Parts: sequence; structure tokens; C-alpha cells
Amino acid sequence: MNARLTALVRLTFGNLASRIYLGLVAAAAVFVAVDTAFVHHDDASMAGIWLFLLAAPAIFGLMALGTLFGEGVAESAAFLYPALVAAVLIQACALGMFVRLLGDTGRPAHTARPHGA
Repeated sequence: MNARLTALVRLTFGNLASRIYLGLVAAAAVFVAVDTAFVHHDDASMAGIWLFLLAAPAIFGLMALGTLFGEGVAESAAFLYPALVAAVLIQACALGMFVRLLGDTGRPAHTARPHGA
């Protein structure tokens, strides 16, 4: 079980594509937090849409799953924030799987050398 968890963590965080994606999500989260806390809006801010766009399409699947428990549950912050985090982690893992599928793990390739060289 521990080896599977380690492999899952490596897929999620252990490649450049996933790290760039997670960095973009973190930057968007900071932008949303600053916009929410420090910027006065006469209307509702649309800053949070960036997080949903970065978490799409997984967030929409999780939100649809949440509606099975009722509309109130799916629309609550207690469900939405963990679902957003889960969607981002699912997509970072999917990116890691895609990178592995392409064969680029981000590690330098070991080239074979002739025996005497």
C-alpha cells in the first residue's frame, strides 16, 4: 500500500507539467484571496472563475456527484472547497500519468556507452 501511495504522489507532484499546473492554481488562489479580502467591488467579483477554469473538467464531475447528496450540499462551501482541491489533485495526477505515457519523466536520459568508452 505504501508503494502505491508513493507512486501516486510521484505522479501528482514529481514532474514538471504537474508542478507548473499546481503553480498556476496556487497563483490563481492567491489572486482570488487578495481580490476577496482587499478589493472592494460594487458587484460580485468574477476572480473565482479562474480557479474553476483551472480545475475543469474534474470539478464539474465532483459537483455533479455532490448533487446526489442534495443541492444544498453541492452548493455549500464545506463541499465546494474540498471538491476544488480534490479536482486539482486529480488533474495534477492525470497530467503526471500523461507525462509518463509520453515517456518524459523529467529525468536525464541514461545513454548506453560502448564497453570500452
